[in-house]
Amino acid sequence: MTYREAYNIGVARLEAAIPENPDRKLDARLLLEAACGTDYQTLLADGNERIVTDEELRRYEAMLERRGGHEPVAYILGAQDFMGLPFYVTRDVLIPNQDTENLVEEAMKEVHGGMRILDLCTGSGCILLSLLHYSADTIGVGTDLSAAALRVAAENGRRLGLSDRAVWRQGDLYEALAGGESLPKFDLIVSNPPYIPTGVIGTLMPEVAKMEPWMALDGGEDGLTFYRRILEGARDELKIGGVLMMETGFDEAADVAAMMRQSGFLDLQIIRDYGGQDRIVRGELGL
Repeated sequence: MTYREAYNIGVARLEAAIPENPDRKLDARLLLEAACGTDYQTLLADGNERIVTDEELRRYEAMLERRGGHEPVAYILGAQDFMGLPFYVTRDVLIPNQDTENLVEEAMKEVHGGMRILDLCTGSGCILLSLLHYSADTIGVGTDLSAAALRVAAENGRRLGLSDRAVWRQGDLYEALAGGESLPKFDLIVSNPPYIPTGVIGTLMPEVAKMEPWMALDGGEDGLTFYRRILEGARDELKIGGVLMMETGFDEAADVAAMMRQSGFLDLQIIRDYGGQDRIVRGELGL
């Protein structure tokens, strides 16, 4: 079987298994490249000549079976690009996405040398590690309730050469900081917390509702539980004048901004994502 024939078979299988998936051609190509150790140029230049071996075909078919069961390509490949960096991912963490790149890009405007950054609900560590990678002389702490997620974050830190600048702490938000060495307050706190209302999760596409970790999605009855809890402890961990930036659901930003104002944050901004939706709330801690 030629490479192009295998690709066409993959597209057809995914179209039959997940007809609502608009990315079936991309998914089929990425999985074939992973199975064969090839790249996009193989399909373009050698698709009709390159022969797929029996072992490569077995690997490809196994991947197609998983994708046909709604498992995201990132989990199948164990990798996802984010902010131009390769991140290792498992089903213990959310898959980094473009909306969260908006958060990192906005946070980068606040970052300067010597800053200490706290990333709450760090998951794969993609937010903190991206901020550290694209800045100099910065250090950070990432916290998460999931020990499995922190193992993923630590592995990403190792792969990106940032293990000496990032510390990972297990615990429930700020509780993860307790019991360790005495630490100065942070200059910047960032978070992409769980923000989907509990009753809505089951209505999401299966790739999210059935595959991504529930604890990283569930924001409580109204989706705002974690914002309240983050704000309750922010003054104890953030310097006066320090910045708090959080990703929100598309219809939650105004509520989160109001909560931040009530908690003493100033210069509040609601920032839209690439799709024009309100996505990020930023504020500075006042006296």
